[in-house]
Amino acid sequence: MSTQREQDEARIRQRIDQIVEGIRAKDLDALRRIYATDVVSFDVEPPLQHVGIDAKLKNWAKVFTIFEEVSYEVRDLAVTAGGDVAFGHCFGRLSGTLSNGPATSGMWVRGTFCFEKSDGEWLIVHDQASVPFDIASGRGVTDLEP
Repeated sequence: MSTQREQDEARIRQRIDQIVEGIRAKDLDALRRIYATDVVSFDVEPPLQHVGIDAKLKNWAKVFTIFEEVSYEVRDLAVTAGGDVAFGHCFGRLSGTLSNGPATSGMWVRGTFCFEKSDGEWLIVHDQASVPFDIASGRGVTDLEP
């Protein structure tokens, strides 16, 4: 018999899998069901923050226009759940075939997800994707592998 915490952590892992599936299917409606309406996202694209589900989905819609076929890979996902809040972190990589033809293997980013349980469902209330940067040049380092 699993504990409530183990069940919650398993459910959150399923939510991350649903993100991967939603991205691969280019399904904005599926992604909408994973995020809280007031989600705050610190994504790799400007501006510094994207506030609200519409802003978050606008970022995904942009990705879906750039990629003809898109995939998202998650590695080293760690999840911790307690009560009605939880967090997870992983490495993630978008890749696929661009709309203008060439394939790209993408770059690895560091991803963090913060969840809140609302009416029995775990929703993302905050996420962040980032790359390390070189202090001397001020440029992102995008060629690292997990």
